[in-house]
Amino acid sequence: MTTGVPVEVKPTPTPPTASQEPLAPVFRQVTWDALPGWREDNIAEAWSAFAAGCSALATRDVWRDVCATSSRLPNPSAEAIRLFFESNFVPYQVSSQTSGEEGLITGYYEPLLRGSRKQTPRCRYPVYGVPEDLVVVDLGELYPELKNMRLRGRIEGRRLVPYYDRARIEGGEAPLRGKEIVWVDDAVELFFLHVQGSGRILLDSGETLRVGYADQNGYPYRSIGRVLVDRGELSPEQVSMQSIQAWARRNPSKAVELLNSNARYVFFRELPASTAGPPGSLGVPLTARRSVAIDPRYVPLGAPVFIAATWPNSPKPLNRLVLAQDTGGAIRGPVRADLFWGYGEAAAREAGRMKQRLRMWMLWPRDQPLPAVTSD
Repeated sequence: MTTGVPVEVKPTPTPPTASQEPLAPVFRQVTWDALPGWREDNIAEAWSAFAAGCSALATRDVWRDVCATSSRLPNPSAEAIRLFFESNFVPYQVSSQTSGEEGLITGYYEPLLRGSRKQTPRCRYPVYGVPEDLVVVDLGELYPELKNMRLRGRIEGRRLVPYYDRARIEGGEAPLRGKEIVWVDDAVELFFLHVQGSGRILLDSGETLRVGYADQNGYPYRSIGRVLVDRGELSPEQVSMQSIQAWARRNPSKAVELLNSNARYVFFRELPASTAGPPGSLGVPLTARRSVAIDPRYVPLGAPVFIAATWPNSPKPLNRLVLAQDTGGAIRGPVRADLFWGYGEAAAREAGRMKQRLRMWMLWPRDQPLPAVTSD
């Protein structure tokens, strides 16, 4: 779910200067004993997520050997799994050149909305597929140093201009007629579906539809929780998904303007009903409490990552092995992660409250060169 920034593309663009590139993360090799709770983690819970990742990574040079080795362990015990990682990977603590070893972990989940295949007086908010006029430019094809960077816009005359922002899309300016996948009954819930990137929709027919991220309009993510804090509507300690939703329902006349302050708009695709879980950016189903979204400029997709944090609103340690299998517009920086909590009310509750300090370690295949920083 890589985010692009809407700008005009010049006919003969110039390469970015070094000052425009992000600072490289610091990878410091450590011993396994430096990972708090490494031996206490129920590591078997992460094995299926690792195996799913190998289905997407096994042909790549960095991952070929470790994925081949893991395939010869069909039903390993927890100790066999731990030995596999200790024998085939090296742990590196990840830190930022600007903010050090501590960062931030948040949470996300798969929400349930209610809707209809047809527009009705109750279900009048559309979930859109990708518009025909959305143009995506892969900058890595122009400059290898800009790998994973994309610009999104639309053609106006001979120019690529920014795509319509959220307010203009909601106002009906974008040519999206016929792109409605489904209609839902709650604009606030729909906004948070955009934030989560995937979800389930219980239709009036009794059928459950699954939708997943397909693309977005090219604007950077802006936190509406931060907007409410800046306006004095909520204190930083009060901000959670639940408190934002409650504020929007208490203030319906202000809610539209608040939601539109995040110009980013997500387009969806319908997923097969048999999908094991919402697909992440790696292209494999996410595993509850064992998949995380990261910033792929610093930590490569697919890498095992060990996190040290606490449970939401609790001092109880949350130290565990997870897999970097997703990305997100708000996930920026080396020591930054978004933990996927799964589906249901409990997942929504924990994800909505999660905003904890984080330390993290990347596990990298032994004898492979460390990943290089890519592009901003």
